[in-house]
Amino acid sequence: MGCAAIAKRSVIPAIKKLSNKFELVCVASRTEEKANEFAEEFDCKAIVGYDNLLEEQLDAIYMPLPTGIHDEWIEKAQKKGLHIYAEKSIALDNAGAERMIARAKDKDLALMEGYMFQYHPQHVIVKELLKNKEIGELRCFRGAFGFPPLADGNFRYDSEIGGGVLHDAAGYPLRAAFYILGDELEVVGSSLFFDTKTNSETFGSAFLKGADGMGAQIAFGFDNFYQCNYEIWGSKGKITLNRAYTPGANFSPTIILEKSGEVAKEINVAPSDHFVKAFEVFYDSIFNLQIREKNHSAILLQSASLQKIKLLSA
Repeated sequence: MGCAAIAKRSVIPAIKKLSNKFELVCVASRTEEKANEFAEEFDCKAIVGYDNLLEEQLDAIYMPLPTGIHDEWIEKAQKKGLHIYAEKSIALDNAGAERMIARAKDKDLALMEGYMFQYHPQHVIVKELLKNKEIGELRCFRGAFGFPPLADGNFRYDSEIGGGVLHDAAGYPLRAAFYILGDELEVVGSSLFFDTKTNSETFGSAFLKGADGMGAQIAFGFDNFYQCNYEIWGSKGKITLNRAYTPGANFSPTIILEKSGEVAKEINVAPSDHFVKAFEVFYDSIFNLQIREKNHSAILLQSASLQKIKLLSA
């Protein structure tokens, strides 16, 4: 539902690779030209109009629409009994997320938010390093995701459809903080810069507090020197990932382990398509209640935390 760049570049190719799990039936766009372009490239049916897509015989949909219109189309799709994988952020606020989850549970449907980076094997390796106490006891998490200004008119600047950095780049280091430190983290401080030229929030930061003195610092932006990293500081060392969120399917990321003031090890991770792995999890969630409920809980935590970043920055 929607012919976004990420759908063309990464998601539809991933779905096509999983032909043992999914059949790509059709692609919908608001315009006939775009629908035909995608349908021709990916060998499926072209649909003009999102309502028309929901009249097709489908089991699930992928939704790369802007956050601000998710509420309408997720509700319509759920009423049709469809499982949904939606791009981040899935909801504008916590209330919206709660409505989506309530409908999903009522109709026994999978609902998953598109933070695909979690399924890259580099993060599994990081978890193993932490488990083995390679950097001692955890002390702090720091994560950053930001990039230079986007082109004028980019939908990410459009506040009317949920644009702004909070519902885009901010979600990545926030989700990573929960992945590393656990769901007990709580947002306790934040700042957001509102750009009057673009009429949207363009950069910010937040601090999260956990148990036993643990903390997480995250930073994000649309008007920044490019950063795509997180680091975990421990009592005896540090782990750094410099391509934490967007390693391409053919890219081999490096995990840097530092001890005693020098690099102790550089771990080169084999290339992996985390979009494929994310859709494998989505497929499993359709049939596995435990996985489905884990995804639902992650959505609620993420939405509530983003909302708190917004409230505390006021």
